[in-house]
Amino acid sequence: MKIAIIDYGAGNIQSIKFAIKRLGYEAILTKNIETIRGADKVIFPGVGEASSAMMKLIDSGLHTLIPSLTQPVLGICLGMQLMCKFSEEGKTQGLGIFEVDVVRFPGTLKVPQIGWNTINQLQTPLFSEIAENEYMYLVHSFYAALCPSTIATVTYGFPYSAALQVDNFYGVQFHPEKSSDAGIQLLSNFLKL
Repeated sequence: MKIAIIDYGAGNIQSIKFAIKRLGYEAILTKNIETIRGADKVIFPGVGEASSAMMKLIDSGLHTLIPSLTQPVLGICLGMQLMCKFSEEGKTQGLGIFEVDVVRFPGTLKVPQIGWNTINQLQTPLFSEIAENEYMYLVHSFYAALCPSTIATVTYGFPYSAALQVDNFYGVQFHPEKSSDAGIQLLSNFLKL
């Protein structure tokens, strides 16, 4: 199986690559459009600030490639947020895959949210063999609201989208590569889609 991790200078890609290796697979770190298009599975990570990350995608032409992919694609953290319509962070137009905006947590909550939190209302085979109220690791100041694409929720002050899905596109707000056995199970599930 060919697994491509999109390397556009805004991701914690090594930890994802190691997590994939623990599952017995090799992943390629790449920003080559043909390599990504030819992969069986694509992982779109992201750490950092939305507008600068989107500029890197635009500079490399990946902003038009990613929405056109037909194989399973998994956006992680900022990767998921960039797959949404719009982010308040840097007033950034997203890729528009998920019909929801990304907004900042209200001032009443400590931001960023850092640490372990439980995920609920798990749907789709992405969460196969993962229990309700399982803990996942999150680090973020912006969130996607609940919407028709929500396939898992998390609560920090109020419930919001822990995961989204439209067609072959999946996104998780948490970091599966840092989320112990449950996170590894999710990556394994994704590779079996």
